[in-house]
Amino acid sequence: MHILQFVFGLLVVFLLTQLVARDRKNIKIRYVLQLIVVEMALAYFLLHSSYGLTLVGGVAGVFDKLMSYAGEGTNFVFGGLLNQGEFSFFLKVLMPIVYISVLIGILQHIRVLPWVIRGIGWVLAKISGMGKIESFNAVGSMIVGQSENFIAYKNIIGSFSEKRMYTLAATAMSTVSMSIVGSYMQIIQPRFVVTALILNLFSTFIILSLINPYDASQDDDELISAEAAHRMSFFEMLGDYIMAGFKIAVIVGAMLIGFIALITTVNHIFDAIFGVNFQYVLGYVFYPFAWLMGIPAADIMPASSIMATKLVTNEFVAMMELKKLTAQLSEYTIGVISIFLVSFANFSSIGIIAGAVKGLDEERGNMVSRFGLKLVYGSTLVSILSALIGGLVL
Repeated sequence: MHILQFVFGLLVVFLLTQLVARDRKNIKIRYVLQLIVVEMALAYFLLHSSYGLTLVGGVAGVFDKLMSYAGEGTNFVFGGLLNQGEFSFFLKVLMPIVYISVLIGILQHIRVLPWVIRGIGWVLAKISGMGKIESFNAVGSMIVGQSENFIAYKNIIGSFSEKRMYTLAATAMSTVSMSIVGSYMQIIQPRFVVTALILNLFSTFIILSLINPYDASQDDDELISAEAAHRMSFFEMLGDYIMAGFKIAVIVGAMLIGFIALITTVNHIFDAIFGVNFQYVLGYVFYPFAWLMGIPAADIMPASSIMATKLVTNEFVAMMELKKLTAQLSEYTIGVISIFLVSFANFSSIGIIAGAVKGLDEERGNMVSRFGLKLVYGSTLVSILSALIGGLVL
């Protein structure tokens, strides 16, 4: 029955892409099917095979060690604020972003990161049928961040078409940056975070191939790496990335304060008027998708409410909700929902991405703002597809 639900889920996702698709005659079905097969194989490899589990465990172990290093710096500055055994979201989850940002800066400075991004992007271009810039952007967004990655195109972004801008922006919204991955691992199981990172890359190409198909022009299909870090001295670069990481941590913290306070207010208003909270009501929108993912009947309503929470707030708020309900949900539900949550697909990301692009080219920034809702729509379908494929092999 679950396999039938999966097939039906793929059909539903395909139909939903066609509601907003442009230029359907250019859809390359061969690449779409090829990507689905590759993604299914990767999902099985990462979640079931001994080699895949070893790889996932190794990556999770590296981040666990990095978090312990980050904790040394955090404890030196803030150690006296915590009582023994207490957990602080700001200190344990957000502050490590500063350290991971520094590591990314170092790899960028010594020119290792651009080569890694180019190499993986070249392979992805062969598999996905996308242009080199699109593939480069997918990997770059995952490593350096959804807004920082656009700096790589500062000299050529003014020449990008609306279709290409949609693809680049949707890719940035559908993935998550490595600087924040360690923070996710403090809340949900690391193996699902690592799996979602990889699945989202392929799900993004599948959804974009269906919603926004086009042929990348070859004359401008060149990779432009961000060179800002190379023009600085090593210690200037360290200071720059430290401040950038701290800024991200503070921004995420501020957004969490605002969103959690707002959703709590709305929940109380709904509870007072209707006897049920707002998240529960909104969960009905995602109820069919939770069923298609094979989530057990007893878990569907809380799971769909968590999915809705992620859309209207952000992934951190939803992850904290999932953590609260861990004891009540099945291991299968926890895995599928965890994979769904690992992306930047929410309404607040529209402003972040549009602002980053506008800082480089005002016209292109306004263009991103105009198709903001379509960005969220497409990126949410990416999360649904990744969760469907992850659920198939769990």
